[in-house]
Amino acid sequence: MAEEALVVIDLQNDFCPGGTLAVEGGDEIVPLVNDLIRNAEHVILTQDWHPASHSSFASSHPDKKPFESMTMPYGEQTLWPDHCIQGSIGSDFHSGLAWTKAELVIRKGFRPTIDSYSAFFENDHRTPTGLAGYLRERGIVAITLAGLATDFCVAYSALDAVRQGFAATVRLDACRGIDLNGSLDTMLGQMRTAGVTLV
Repeated sequence: MAEEALVVIDLQNDFCPGGTLAVEGGDEIVPLVNDLIRNAEHVILTQDWHPASHSSFASSHPDKKPFESMTMPYGEQTLWPDHCIQGSIGSDFHSGLAWTKAELVIRKGFRPTIDSYSAFFENDHRTPTGLAGYLRERGIVAITLAGLATDFCVAYSALDAVRQGFAATVRLDACRGIDLNGSLDTMLGQMRTAGVTLV
């Protein structure tokens, strides 16, 4: 029988109301995500895990403000408020998340000079996190994604999942988006075009 996994993306304090990069309504999805976790055979979580003064932080560039962008060696990068700094309360999973069933936590964004939206690759689209190999070795062929934010880390993960040969479903009711300059519609369109199932 083909194995499936639930991948919960970055359901961390800094992405929830009160956090430094809060997604509107980010905490509203916690009960639904907990239901998905209870009913999933395999559960994997991602955790944004930045060192202080990460290159994707606007504060690391004196002439830049949050949500502006700049060109990095690997391409265009949105600059963010400082968030999910390693070991901080902001980097912790939301206190209501029943995450202990997770068999793997993928930490991403820990390399100081490159950001990482996707659960599969850093933003250079070349440096792997190891998730694809883990899924293959476990015989998992399909993933369902939930978490934050729909138009960034969830979408990039879903697109990379399809590129890596996995069937990918995004539970939009268990996600919330940032919608930065129309990014939500853009990324929903990209996911549909790539063959991601949106439910």
